[in-house]
Amino acid sequence: MDKKIDSFLFLAELFSKNGYQLFLVGGTVRDYLLGLPLTDMDAVTDATPDEMKTFIPDGNFTFAKYGNVGYKFNGTKFDLTTLRKEDEYIDSRHPNSVIFVKDLSIDVRRRDFTINGIYLDRDMKIIDYVGGQNDLRNHLLRMIGDPDKRIKEDPLRIIRALRFALDFNLSIDEELETAIKCNSYLLDNLNKDKILQDLKKIRINDKDKIRKIFHDYNIKLVLDMLE
Repeated sequence: MDKKIDSFLFLAELFSKNGYQLFLVGGTVRDYLLGLPLTDMDAVTDATPDEMKTFIPDGNFTFAKYGNVGYKFNGTKFDLTTLRKEDEYIDSRHPNSVIFVKDLSIDVRRRDFTINGIYLDRDMKIIDYVGGQNDLRNHLLRMIGDPDKRIKEDPLRIIRALRFALDFNLSIDEELETAIKCNSYLLDNLNKDKILQDLKKIRINDKDKIRKIFHDYNIKLVLDMLE
């Protein structure tokens, strides 16, 4: 088993001894299911940052007010986030406020794509409310919730969608495809450095394939950045 998974299981046991649950989520679980090397270790918990301070006082609590705690355990870096739901987005990037919750089925609604909405518990049991496993098997990229609304919340999800389609050889769901095409102009309002940072995360090295997908979606801004 991957050493990072072992670290998660030990850390989840620590959370359990203190009365809380810990789950892996997002790209960590996606890559685990695909048999890919694990990089970022993203986890969620029903413990609030204040509660985490009582048993992992050496964590990084810089962004605790947003529910995020950084923690290095057994040589593995974890990004620990309290289960939450999010208010309306006010700046096309961040929610107006976050509300801590205890229910995974509420937390999953704020996540972007079904393939990133899968949870793994300390018994190595998969918890999937949105059909993410099935979409992985069928090489399909779908948005959680209304694609048009979710992209308007955060237009950077357009770049993420095309990046995932490239990296994991996914077909884009018809509703998501329409939402991307209708809202691509919103990328013009974003910080170009943010877009570039996301483009740099593309894993494949086929430049022609990368250019083709952004050309097919007529995202000229990115095509110019790829020059």
